[in-house]
Amino acid sequence: MKRTFALALLLATGLSSTTLIATAQTAPAASSAAPAGPAKIAVVAFQVAVAQTNEGQRNFADVQKKFEPKQAQLKALNDDIESLKKQLQTQGDKLSPAEQTAKTKKIDEETKTLQRDAEDARNDYQTAIGDMYNTLASKVYEVVESYAKEQGYTLVIDVSQQQSPVLYAAESTNITQAVIAGYNAKSGVPAPPPAAPSAPAAPKPAAKAPAPKP
Repeated sequence: MKRTFALALLLATGLSSTTLIATAQTAPAASSAAPAGPAKIAVVAFQVAVAQTNEGQRNFADVQKKFEPKQAQLKALNDDIESLKKQLQTQGDKLSPAEQTAKTKKIDEETKTLQRDAEDARNDYQTAIGDMYNTLASKVYEVVESYAKEQGYTLVIDVSQQQSPVLYAAESTNITQAVIAGYNAKSGVPAPPPAAPSAPAAPKPAAKAPAPKP
């Protein structure tokens, strides 16, 4: 589920640094006074942190469930189109020209409907995922900010972007898991139940021994 959500965020919404910059801009401006002592830097995979919070996993599952009926509808329409194509291929020589024309027309019409409905569903899904992510990201950012202040970090760099300037960071500077734990504790949302294990394959029946010859 965690990897699925993170992948959906990247593929479905095409999130870029613009989203995170907009989120950061909603936070209060940092103090202009430089803290005493050496700089203390941390890195965080912000998108991963948002995706792996209990609330993020729950909300993503809710969006997925919301779109399941539409997904089933699109699958049914696609199956019908494939069935018509198969009929036209296997029974074409037995159909009259009028029947062939009617089936071909129906295939074309349903294909256009499928393409249009699939595009609408994809746009609606992207919007739903994007809205959900942006709402949650603004709350997770607050935890990043408060945690950084508590731990004395003077700079936190997001390494979840493909164009991140960070070439190397010690694991001790990665605060992603700390942010996830801190947000889970703050939100009070319980962890999602573990996925049910797949049923083991039924054992094959033992081969019967050949009957003894008389």
